[in-house]
Amino acid sequence: MSDAAQPTAAEVRAAAEAVKTALDRHLAAVERRSGEDDPAVYEAFNQLAAAAEVYDELLYDRYDEVTPFEIPGTDDSLPPYAGPEEPNAISVLIRRDYAVAEPQRLLAQAQRVEAVEYDDGPGADEDAAGTIHGALGVLFGEFEPDEIASRHKEFGLEEGDSTLWVTAADEPAEPGEWLEAPFEGVDPQRVVCRFDVSAVFDEEDAEDGEDTAETDELDDLDLDEDEDLEPLDAER
Repeated sequence: MSDAAQPTAAEVRAAAEAVKTALDRHLAAVERRSGEDDPAVYEAFNQLAAAAEVYDELLYDRYDEVTPFEIPGTDDSLPPYAGPEEPNAISVLIRRDYAVAEPQRLLAQAQRVEAVEYDDGPGADEDAAGTIHGALGVLFGEFEPDEIASRHKEFGLEEGDSTLWVTAADEPAEPGEWLEAPFEGVDPQRVVCRFDVSAVFDEEDAEDGEDTAETDELDDLDLDEDEDLEPLDAER
């Protein structure tokens, strides 16, 4: 970064003061909390997280230094919550990804559903369950998404990433208002909470566990070079 683009020392100092103010507000909100999910505490938490992030960035840009602390539970992909403190309505947005791992199993399940549904009568559509996209339509039309999620292997599907967002609204939507574009216009600042599931989290945990195991093994082998190794006690 060029010197012209760097923040001034005064800007860094102001950001530090903003963190101090946010800390005081957060503590005051915690001391006055009215319950476990007090929105004032939640708002103060987000303000503290935002102030700390700004300070950390300016500190790094100006002095090439970072802060020694991290605000837990924040999501870098979402800005601080700025929706109503007492929402009158909410929207739940869910995305679940699957890979079609066993196409023949998927087709067989869809054909079984059609056979039971129509009993091979005149209402049966022989082509509906004969293609992958047709079989998907049959299964998702017959089963609730949560049931498919819990039984995905039976349907020849393999789970991918999934996410659930809860967004706040001032008023419930009018019937049919968003059906043409249900996932457009989501305001990130109105996301109350989100829950993500991904294999990447398991991989990170596994890597952390491997590092810990390797460190423990090295610690166990921390012996003096001249120290004689005694036989292990068979009773231990």
